[in-house]
Amino acid sequence: MTGAAVRRASLESLVEAQGACRATPPLLLSADPYFDLAGEEFGRRLLLTTDTTGAEYCLRPDFTLPIVKSYIENGVGEPAAFSYMGPIFRQRETGPAEFDQAGIELLAQPDGDVALDQVLTFARAALSIFGVAPDIRLGGVGLFEALLVQADMPDAWRPRIRNRFGHTVAMNRLLTRLEAAPDAPRDRQPSRKTLVESVTEQMVAAGLSLSESRSPEEIATRYLEQQALDAAQVPAATLKLLRDYLAISGPVLQALTRIEALAARHKLMLGAPIRTIRRHLNSLGEARITFDAGFSPRLDYYTGIVFEMTGPNGDVLASGGQYDRLLERLGATAPIAASGCSVWVERLEAEVAP
Repeated sequence: MTGAAVRRASLESLVEAQGACRATPPLLLSADPYFDLAGEEFGRRLLLTTDTTGAEYCLRPDFTLPIVKSYIENGVGEPAAFSYMGPIFRQRETGPAEFDQAGIELLAQPDGDVALDQVLTFARAALSIFGVAPDIRLGGVGLFEALLVQADMPDAWRPRIRNRFGHTVAMNRLLTRLEAAPDAPRDRQPSRKTLVESVTEQMVAAGLSLSESRSPEEIATRYLEQQALDAAQVPAATLKLLRDYLAISGPVLQALTRIEALAARHKLMLGAPIRTIRRHLNSLGEARITFDAGFSPRLDYYTGIVFEMTGPNGDVLASGGQYDRLLERLGATAPIAASGCSVWVERLEAEVAP
């Protein structure tokens, strides 16, 4: 066997050694869940087709979503572990649209910390098969959410700020907008009833349909929601806290120490999520580890610790973390712990010297 074949076989053995059910989701999947959960940015990378009814399908772009969806459809609650290795399909600017991923998904495990340690250990072991000593970037979704819950701000702004976590440009744009918001008191707003009547009159006068697009009620509701947000001032000290926190990045222990100091200055209780991150460092061995307070995958169903492992060329070779919210987004009626990761096989093979 060639060296490449030996490494492939070793990775296959690692996947099989996880004590998990080997998952083989269909190659053709409904596209709707991907648009609903991952948004248009990911949707543009799907390879799409339609059936005779007009329903959209896509070639399998990942393993996680169909594995979790099948788990929920078959009845949730029991611990389950899945491993996989096979092709996924995504449009890319360069290179083929078909490439292989390997990974594991651990659902409803009795100890979520142990499950995450297994995921981290699996990712490190997969990279070591190809001789890669990675740089590891950690993020703390749960840590940021703990800060957000305690920060002094109107409740209406918390979900909007949370939804931009991990989107550096969008977060900066929102914070800049909030920093520039005027402090002057606003005029009293009309009642919802009055506003609906006014919108209705204007639409009728302009010859617009009251039913074919947004109704007067929907327009009035959206207007009042936006006015309420504009009137809800986020204190300048809170905006500075958010900017100071999101700017923290560096060697993991130094970064966590800086966050502890920031929390102490603002009287925030962040000890529990910080201790959780410290506990999981043992699973990463002697790797070069940074903690980036603003890092999160651009998917809002991640909930705890997230990570990326990169090689010497800077390519992401493995990524994953805790994603408890995905199961609820797909229909689970109770919180279910979930951890997993994906390994990019093609990129790993490219790291190996010929």
